[in-house]
Amino acid sequence: MQSVFQNTLSMIGNTPLFELTQLDTGKCKLFVKLENQNPGGSIKDRIALSMIEAAEKTGQLKPGGTIVEATAGNTGIALGLVARLKGYNLKIVMPDKMSPEKIAHLRALGAEVIMTRSDVTKGHPEYYQDMAKRLAETMDNAFYIDQFNNPSNPLAHEQSTAPEIWEQMNHKVDAIVCGVGSGGTLSGIGRYFKKTSPSTEIIVADPKGSIIAELINTGKHTEVGSWLVEGIGEDFVPSICDISLASKGYYVSDQEAFQAAYDLLRLEGILGGSSTGTLLAGALKYCREQTTPKRVVTFVCDTGNKYLSKMYNAAWLKDKGIYID
Repeated sequence: MQSVFQNTLSMIGNTPLFELTQLDTGKCKLFVKLENQNPGGSIKDRIALSMIEAAEKTGQLKPGGTIVEATAGNTGIALGLVARLKGYNLKIVMPDKMSPEKIAHLRALGAEVIMTRSDVTKGHPEYYQDMAKRLAETMDNAFYIDQFNNPSNPLAHEQSTAPEIWEQMNHKVDAIVCGVGSGGTLSGIGRYFKKTSPSTEIIVADPKGSIIAELINTGKHTEVGSWLVEGIGEDFVPSICDISLASKGYYVSDQEAFQAAYDLLRLEGILGGSSTGTLLAGALKYCREQTTPKRVVTFVCDTGNKYLSKMYNAAWLKDKGIYID
């Protein structure tokens, strides 16, 4: 282990793996990869560095240029970190349901944050991805990084996240539980394990209201709903998301997700965000269904510090009808 770093970007990745011992995991052993330990506080640091460096190599991103992106916040913060250290400007388009902590973090990094509606779907002029793409097209020396269609997104997980898990688990991984936002984690990890350990199952934990789990389980599109969890769940399938790599999807309600996040904090001492709660709840459902012992991995996707005014705020939870035991 390198004891002294001199470049923040060199600290991205190589995150610890932690075995959960205080939760009911049935016959299974459940491990979490602590992506909250990345310098930007989330798993998205990996893809931000990968996408920016790829754009530099191809010449799509030029010195002094402006990066434009649509994000629920964590990709924006990760891009903000990398862009700031590399000397780029950043404009972020974000749906209005995202936490004020994420917005403050982005602005502190020097990013311009443009808020748009969270109650509209793809194709609407105020849909955050459509708005970001239009914005980039109107600017000089701007690059729309487009995590939802950028192949360097899943590549980051195929080349770093997945092999790290494989080595940390001593080449014994029965299942990995992930979420789908852009689909990069599912696709990158799925590709790696399909080649390296085909018997390893890729499981998706999906917010109730999203279409992804139903597509995985039945191949059918379900009606899109709404959910409070940030960063995962979709109303469409991004082009980089290969859902055929997943063997099963579990729906997780907001109530289940937030309760799981609180359990993780109170029983294991780990402060995770709302998507972490969804993944943990889904992983526990999978573990408790198993009739034979399995070694299962999921993620602490980001730190709960980004949600102190929301999911860790009793008044906010009460207003949303969420009750924590």
